[in-house]
Amino acid sequence: MFRENSIRSENTPAVDRSPGTAGGCTYRESRMSRAFVKEPDGDQVIEELPERVHSPHVNYVTPGGLQQLVDHRNALRARRNALAGSTTAEGKKQMRIVDRDLRYYEERIRRAVLVNPIGQPEDEVHFGARVEVETSEGQRMTFAIVGEDEADASQRKISWVSPLAMALSEARVGDTVAWKRPAGEVELTVVAIRYLSGSDRRDPEHG
Repeated sequence: MFRENSIRSENTPAVDRSPGTAGGCTYRESRMSRAFVKEPDGDQVIEELPERVHSPHVNYVTPGGLQQLVDHRNALRARRNALAGSTTAEGKKQMRIVDRDLRYYEERIRRAVLVNPIGQPEDEVHFGARVEVETSEGQRMTFAIVGEDEADASQRKISWVSPLAMALSEARVGDTVAWKRPAGEVELTVVAIRYLSGSDRRDPEHG
């Protein structure tokens, strides 16, 4: 699903903005032995927050997906600055949440591997493609294959590790693939393929 020109992004390159929010993030149990700790300046007991779990998969990102991660990080930094110096229990709680989320997004950016859509083969489905498909009943749908944090079902942006993306991988126009769903298998015929760009902000279904 990827070409050799994939670029690992260790920094935060300026790329065009892409809509959508990161979703589907899960949490794990904290590895710390204590579920609660005391504030250093008092006896108030506060609950520790579990860290956000990172996917075991490589963090491939589109240009828009990388910018989305950067935007989340920057918003959290601004939020942290606004909360700095808060002495209320709620303010301290919010600061812990922000710090936890900031660690997550900074690590996601550090792990990001930027895939340039320009380097992808135009006649095959790979990462970054918008794929128009048609069911056996004649219904047409368009999906965008993106990174895990960029995936958004409401915009038909699907993760590259999802069953549908895997089924479409390397397909060409005219090919029929089997989409294995919990509700049953669906056959889809590829009608058109085009690639996302950093400035392509439109919903796949209306693009």
